[in-house]
Amino acid sequence: MLDGTQRASVAERLWEAERDRVPIEPPTNAFPGIDVVDAYEIQLINIRRRLAAGARVYGHKVGLSSPVMQRMMGVDEPDYGHLLDTMVLPEDAPIPAGRYCYPRIEVEIGYVLGASLPGEGCTEEDVLAATEYVVPSIELIDSRVRDWRIRLADTIADNASSAGVILGEARMSPAELTAAGMDIADIDVVLYAGDAEITRGNTSAVLGDPTTAVAWLARKVASFGVKLEAGHVILPGSCTRAVDARAADVFRAEFAGLGSVTARFE
Repeated sequence: MLDGTQRASVAERLWEAERDRVPIEPPTNAFPGIDVVDAYEIQLINIRRRLAAGARVYGHKVGLSSPVMQRMMGVDEPDYGHLLDTMVLPEDAPIPAGRYCYPRIEVEIGYVLGASLPGEGCTEEDVLAATEYVVPSIELIDSRVRDWRIRLADTIADNASSAGVILGEARMSPAELTAAGMDIADIDVVLYAGDAEITRGNTSAVLGDPTTAVAWLARKVASFGVKLEAGHVILPGSCTRAVDARAADVFRAEFAGLGSVTARFE
C-alpha cells in the first residue's frame, strides 16, 4: 500500500508520460508495494485532473475480460478505466499515430445506455433493459509504460491503458438483435487492414457474454461511489487480439449482422 505522496508521484509520472509521449518504467518497479486499490486511486487522480480541465465522463471500458489475459496477469476478474469525451475519435478523421506512445486497437461491441444501471446486484437482465443500443466499436489502447511491460497495477493506474474510442454508424437495440435472430453473445467479428483479414473473433470471447462484463463493471464501480449512467458508452472488452497501429494503417472491423467501424491512422 502506498501513501498519498507516493500515489501522487505515480500519477504525475503517468501524466507527464502521456503529455510528452515519453513512456516511463513500470510504476510497480519504482513502487513494489503498489496494490490494486492504490492503482485505482492513482487512475482517479488523473481522471479528476482532466475533469477539472473541462473533460466529461463519456463512459467506461473493461479490460482483461478474456480468460487468457486474466491468466497472463494472474487475476480472476477484469479491470476498468474511464472514457472521456476528449477520447472520442470520429470515423471520418484520420488519427495521428504520433500522438501516442504505443498505439494498438481492439475490436469491441459497445453498449450505449438509455437508462442508468443499478450498482450492487446489477444483473445481465438489468444491463439489457437499460441498453438503448449496441454499436460496432474500436478501442484505441496505449501504454504510457515503456514497451508495454505492464503488471496489473501498472495498467490500472494508467487508466487501463485506454486512449480512445471510435464508434460505427450502425445501431441496434437488444430487442432488434433478438428479432433478427442474433445473440449479443455470439456475433462473429473480422478485422481487416486494408483488404486483408488480420484477425477474427466472437463476442463470446468476452467472459462468455459481453453483457456479463457490463454487469460486473456496474457492480465494481459502485464500490468506488461511481454509477454507470444514461448516455454512457461501455466497452466490455475485446473480441480479438490487440493489433499494433502505425501511420497510414486503415482498419475495418465487420460485425456479422450488425455493421462495421473504421479507424484510419496518419
